[in-house]
Amino acid sequence: MPVGPHSVPEPIWFKSSYSGGNTTECVEAAFAPSRVLIRDSKQREHQHLTVSMTAWADFLADTRRMQ
Repeated sequence: MPVGPHSVPEPIWFKSSYSGGNTTECVEAAFAPSRVLIRDSKQREHQHLTVSMTAWADFLADTRRMQ
C-alpha cells in the first residue's frame, strides 16, 4: 500500500516567562515529538536548533540550579 506525504503540524512556539518586558530579544522553544526546537525570536525565518527532551530537561535543571 503506497504511503503519501504526512502533514506535520506547525510547532507552537513559546517564550520563557522570564523574558520580562523586553519581548523582542529572547529565545523561543517549541515541543515536537521526542525533541525540542529552539530559535532566536528576532530571526524566526532562520534555522532552529533541535535537542532531545533529555537535553532540554538537563538544561532547565542546570538553569534552575544557577538561580
